[in-house]
Amino acid sequence: MKRLIERIAQLQNPSVVGLDSLLDYIPQHIKEEKFAQYGDTFDAAAQAILAYNKEIIDAICDIVPAVKPQAAYYEMYSWQGMWALCETVKYAQEKGMIVIMDGKRNDIGSTMQAYAKAHLGVSEVNGKELSAFGSDMLTVNGYLGSDGIEPLLPICDEKDKGIFVLVKTSNPSSGELQDQKIGDKSIYETMGAMCEQWGEKTQNSYGYSRVGAVVGATYPQQLSEMRQKMPHTFFLVPGYGAQGGQGKDLVHFFNEDGLGAIVNSSRGIIAAYKQEKYARFGEENFGDASRAAVEDMIADIDGALKAAK
Repeated sequence: MKRLIERIAQLQNPSVVGLDSLLDYIPQHIKEEKFAQYGDTFDAAAQAILAYNKEIIDAICDIVPAVKPQAAYYEMYSWQGMWALCETVKYAQEKGMIVIMDGKRNDIGSTMQAYAKAHLGVSEVNGKELSAFGSDMLTVNGYLGSDGIEPLLPICDEKDKGIFVLVKTSNPSSGELQDQKIGDKSIYETMGAMCEQWGEKTQNSYGYSRVGAVVGATYPQQLSEMRQKMPHTFFLVPGYGAQGGQGKDLVHFFNEDGLGAIVNSSRGIIAAYKQEKYARFGEENFGDASRAAVEDMIADIDGALKAAK
């Protein structure tokens, strides 16, 4: 979390780009090249995704602190897709970016330890320690309780990694469960308090712990209260852009120090060239379109934060 915060401060940009790299988003010239070379196969899909990701990373790595690949979009292309995911993680880190693996993993005991080793730690192979995915951070589902979170914490400490726990998600039906009350507290408020508790022994010099929280930009009124109640918990905020969140919705997710949150946009950035606003770049220059969309996002968030002061 400290490394993430320092990268945000260095670039003056609290945003993360979600690499939800569906084949439908990939420009035709890349797909034609890869499918001509590899045929109608998972190999072609994986190669196309990796080429697409690399160009986007090249276009934004000097202005964006982090990327967030969504594991499901790679798993759907078999082991070749997972290879593309591994290569994407490595490439982004080589470019100085923090990688948040969006896997929303959820299990207990030794199974959760295995997820932790896969995404944050190392796996032992014949006496040798090898990194599988090597992400910096991982999204997790805490709704199994402490049994599903505590196996992650030692690896986070040992390897200087972090997690983001689902607290109040951005999807329309999240309130069906998360808004329900336990006594006088909502379930998401209870989960937020648990995040504070899980992370209380891991606070860095900025005052934030290794245990972050996922809180949706689509519920700004509800979640503004959580910023006060979770002072040591860094927020990962989905729901910006294509899901309807705007800069003005984000003001209360940040603390007075200007820190406390990183805001995600996925298809609004990586498929920006498909939008009328960025059509001038064309398919061939999709990376430039993504950069322009990031610059607009930065301006929107920065303008909202300055207006709120």
